[in-house]
Amino acid sequence: MFNRFLKPEIRYARRMARIARWDRPVEGLPGRLRAWANMLLVDHGVFRLFYLNKHRVTDRLWRSAQPAPHQIAALKGEGVRTIINLRGGREHGSWQLQKETCERLGIHLEEFIVRSRGAPDRQTLLSAKAFFDKIEYPAVLHCKSGADRAGFVAALYLVVFEGRSIDEAQRQLSVRFGHFRFSKTGILDEFFDLYRREGEAKGIPFLTWIETQYDAEALERNFRPSFWSSLLIDRIIRRE
Repeated sequence: MFNRFLKPEIRYARRMARIARWDRPVEGLPGRLRAWANMLLVDHGVFRLFYLNKHRVTDRLWRSAQPAPHQIAALKGEGVRTIINLRGGREHGSWQLQKETCERLGIHLEEFIVRSRGAPDRQTLLSAKAFFDKIEYPAVLHCKSGADRAGFVAALYLVVFEGRSIDEAQRQLSVRFGHFRFSKTGILDEFFDLYRREGEAKGIPFLTWIETQYDAEALERNFRPSFWSSLLIDRIIRRE
């Protein structure tokens, strides 16, 4: 809770320690119990046991929150061949259990790391089509809660891989999925709105606009989230 008040080097050291702890195989029953406890309590996975926020994007792509092992097994039963992790860091027992379960069930586990509270990275955006080209479908993509990053990458998939309109794609960023555009995560909405103004209105293709005109730093400077919405999402709901 008070991590933001620590010096950057201390925060970095703590993050590296968490990664060293969880980015390795599960070690016996005690290790499994620790991973489950961390997933359920520290990573708020207890809420995802009751609601995975799982929704169909297309006939071969789903979106969801971070799945637990038994939920991954259910996805396997539905024919899912690839799970795409949008979270960075590998800092929780959720990652350790997910990696083990995917290996055991023969599910491909891929990573496509994006942020929910910062302007989308240009190189990440430009790599999206090649990434979607290479994975095996059916697939499910997930972040922590299935609301923000999952919605953004689902929208990105629809635009760059399926050729859908921005209007259709941006419906993936909706309060229906738990996404609030007036909080800090609204920068994801503003990204698409910016393309409408600077690219679509001038007939510039989406990826061409990203490569030649998109200014992530300007987007971050100009975006102003609502204080109360950010308080709800970041301090009360404690989204990642």
